[in-house]
Amino acid sequence: MKLSSTAAIITGGASGLGEATARHFADQGAQVTILDRDTARGPTVATEIGGHFAETDVTDEDSVAAAIALAKTRMGRITACINCAGIAFGIKTVGKDGPHPLDAFRRTLDINLAGTFNVARLAAVEIARNDPEPDGARGVIINTASIAAFDGQKGQAAYSASKGGVVGLTLPMARDLASSGIRVMTIAPGIFMTPMLAGLPEEVQQQLAADVPNPARLGDPSEYGQLAGFIVEAGYLNGEVIRIDGALRMR
Repeated sequence: MKLSSTAAIITGGASGLGEATARHFADQGAQVTILDRDTARGPTVATEIGGHFAETDVTDEDSVAAAIALAKTRMGRITACINCAGIAFGIKTVGKDGPHPLDAFRRTLDINLAGTFNVARLAAVEIARNDPEPDGARGVIINTASIAAFDGQKGQAAYSASKGGVVGLTLPMARDLASSGIRVMTIAPGIFMTPMLAGLPEEVQQQLAADVPNPARLGDPSEYGQLAGFIVEAGYLNGEVIRIDGALRMR
């Protein structure tokens, strides 16, 4: 697969890692449809990159099905699905206000894990309809985990569980879809300068960056986008999780 001929849907593409990926793909000639709940910024980003936008709730089957149908109509086909949509709560299992709210735990899993699977499974149906390339390839699904899947910190029980689930589904999904010529990969980012981190005080950002061995800085979302683009074109990558974290191991 070539990035220049890719037709991609990108969840969470209105901001952060998803936006950076959408911009990188479009810069390389790919067609892009952004799937996001943000109806203010989403269409703006889509217009700026010459792409398309579909308002989408990743946890809702009908919403995702409609978005995929729109993307197929606008782009003619779908060859890549990149799942970047997600949320994070910082809540301890037992805190000053009592036990971790169960609804917050369920919502985190619903968006980060079930939402990822929901989009991936429906996108796979459409990707499987593509004519195969000479090696049988029809497309690729790239999901987003986190180093928290392996090195979860205090207050990350829900987030780490959801991202650990994304890691866990990578290989079986790749095996499930192998006969359809669809690869499945997962990226596990470290600490990136996303809108969530950008809102933290400068001294906190510097402290987080100092913990990264090399390079001692926060990740740039464009680096995630570049890795996603590399995965699209590296056809022998399949069923694996790639950490992109500057060798950071959270303690």
